[in-house]
Amino acid sequence: MAEEAARRAAAALPVLREPAGPRDRQGWAARLKEEYQALIQYVENNKRADNDWFRLESNAEGTRWFGRCWYIHELLKYEFAIEFDIPVTYPGTAPEIAIPELDGKTAKMYRGGRICLSDHFKPLWARNVPKFGLAHLMALGLGPWLAVEVPDLVAKGLIQHKEK
Repeated sequence: MAEEAARRAAAALPVLREPAGPRDRQGWAARLKEEYQALIQYVENNKRADNDWFRLESNAEGTRWFGRCWYIHELLKYEFAIEFDIPVTYPGTAPEIAIPELDGKTAKMYRGGRICLSDHFKPLWARNVPKFGLAHLMALGLGPWLAVEVPDLVAKGLIQHKEK
């Protein structure tokens, strides 16, 4: 069921065409424009489906991203700060999203709070370079990770709702 929802979300996202990364000044500007358009489309799709779950913004160069994401579990909203840098080898290499406040609370995380996407998302990304972008990272990487990890962390008592 979750896999089908992820497929539908990905199918509704625009495919990116510009293969440039941050090292290519002119190409990067075109790529960044595509990235923003895809993110806007994804957010609009989510709002229409009553599934708004993140806010994201970048520095002026589009190389450092930060924001907030949240997951509703048992009618309680768990909200986290997120951050990531665009690798110099982007789009050939997917960014590594970090949720610093969850650092050390799950085995599916590296030092610094970087979430583990290597088993499922990174091979998918590699097969779809340069068509995938940040909207795909959110839809097929962070979203499914939150759906698995947040309920598990709550059940283990490793995170608690802010009102408790």
